[in-house]
Amino acid sequence: MRLTYHFDLLSAYMERLYRKLRIAVIYGGDKNQEGSVIYKTHNPRSTKTYKQVAHDIANALENVGFEQVFVMADDITLAEKLKQENIHICWLNTGGVQGYNPLCHTPAILEMLGMPYVGHNPLNSSILDNKHCFKLELQALGFKTAPFMTWHPSQGIFDSRENSRFLFTFEDYSGPFIVKPISGRASLNIYFVETADPLTDAVAQVHQITQNTALIETYLPGREFCVAVCGYITHTKKRFCKNSHPFAFSTIERILDPGIPIFTSMDQKAISTDRMQLLKDKNLDIKHNLIDIAQRIYRDFSLNTLVRIDLRTDDRGTLYILEANPKPDLTRPTENVTSLVVEGLGEYGMSYEDLILSLLADRLDYLLTYRSNTIAHIVELIQ
Repeated sequence: MRLTYHFDLLSAYMERLYRKLRIAVIYGGDKNQEGSVIYKTHNPRSTKTYKQVAHDIANALENVGFEQVFVMADDITLAEKLKQENIHICWLNTGGVQGYNPLCHTPAILEMLGMPYVGHNPLNSSILDNKHCFKLELQALGFKTAPFMTWHPSQGIFDSRENSRFLFTFEDYSGPFIVKPISGRASLNIYFVETADPLTDAVAQVHQITQNTALIETYLPGREFCVAVCGYITHTKKRFCKNSHPFAFSTIERILDPGIPIFTSMDQKAISTDRMQLLKDKNLDIKHNLIDIAQRIYRDFSLNTLVRIDLRTDDRGTLYILEANPKPDLTRPTENVTSLVVEGLGEYGMSYEDLILSLLADRLDYLLTYRSNTIAHIVELIQ
């Protein structure tokens, strides 16, 4: 029997699902744990399990009323666990276990299993996490991003004085530069280089650590910002709303440490309120610009869930997109620690639970509207 669905029915359908829907929140597995993989390999993207954040998400889902929430590791046992627990939908809070392009591994497996999930599809997971691919698409779509090029040792030793691609890309620009992994997290393994000559060593250092390609781009000396954006459904004041635009929020200026050219990694210094500033009335033009850029990216890249966009200005105040974080930190805020995503929720009358419920409801709304034939097991729970 085909389910009748339109947005006005979402609230009633969610009420039916609170008791029945079995949700698995998935965090990154540990390749060093016995039985988690067949063979251990290298992961060029800095590894983190995000287990505590998975529990934060699971607790929030339980707080809003879902009665059957499970937390599972992303490893070789995942498919069997999903089957054993009769899971209906997953929430991806994993950066992958190991190997190259790890962010796309688990969504690809779930696609193969026929398991719906809250998360980016495999293609978008890879594009967003591979900075050079994301920047190429930004350029094609007309967004501003810093001039860049990539280099891998298989192409030889990098020499800025002889490299035709470098000379074409940067022309008369002589520095400073930023050198970083094409795939990474938390501002780790990023090098600030004053002139072109030290680029050879910086590129070699990135490859030695990551065994992957390095990205070279011009350094933007201005202010640094970020903005979060997700889907069209939001939950606030105990009501679901369907907005005409993707929901862009937490427009924040990052506060850089004195004399430090890039934002310090959250692994080295916790994200706290003194490291950020919500944009308010005196920065309305920048705030509206950030929101517009975020909403355009969400639509133009056909995204399906939350991302955080990081941006910086040049010496004239023009905004350039640095990168997108496909799995932004969703740590539940405490008195001393917060995250760049959840910090601005209060401006919209939303709590941490509201955001988590919004993300799940938005995914269910999309699936019920456009792909109901792929979630017959969830439709059955509603009928």
